Amino acid sequence: MDRALERGRDGVMDSRVGPKSLPSVRLFCPPLAMSNPSNNAPFRIALISTGGTIEKTYDELGGVLSNKVSVLDMLLASLELRGVVIDRVPLMNKDSLEMSEADHDLIADTAELMSRNHDGVVIVHGTDRLAKTGDRIHARLSEKGGARKAVVLTGAMRPYEMRRTDATQNVTEALLAVQVLAPGVYVAMHNRVLQFPGVVKDLQQGTFVRATN
Repeated sequence: MDRALERGRDGVMDSRVGPKSLPSVRLFCPPLAMSNPSNNAPFRIALISTGGTIEKTYDELGGVLSNKVSVLDMLLASLELRGVVIDRVPLMNKDSLEMSEADHDLIADTAELMSRNHDGVVIVHGTDRLAKTGDRIHARLSEKGGARKAVVLTGAMRPYEMRRTDATQNVTEALLAVQVLAPGVYVAMHNRVLQFPGVVKDLQQGTFVRATN
């Protein structure tokens, strides 16, 4: 699947909204049972943060970009979102190149758990190992009978702190995509949605593409 998230086409996926309204953001606590939401209930999104370039900040003493603090709350506060409740799940804050097999398993297990009592799951992840985690989640959900909700991974090629960051665009696209996609595991970045398995990072283009045989 390769779907463009093009703003305003046929009025279907226009992310523009009226008067500013900040999203409801809560630090996630252990899950509670959730009844089926009514048509008027907000769409509940579990936002799992794992680190990556998107959350790198500049260390003035070391002169390097590193994963030490989370910037997602600032990013979310800058967005105009309606009809959603976001449960923040700060799982880890790592460069994905430093992730172990246990880390990939933990992310997959957490995504499966969050999908039980949320309407959708978004995962902020480093781009170097994002495809590996996407495949791991797809395999984990397949073992349990298949995905019941949409799970959308996203990240950034440039940190949120940079002026030319793609972080805000990519997170916005992921939060929109998770509300309209069929159950499955996806990556949403740079105005495209690709479904796992069969997704790879293209180092020359600096984005994700469909794998070629």
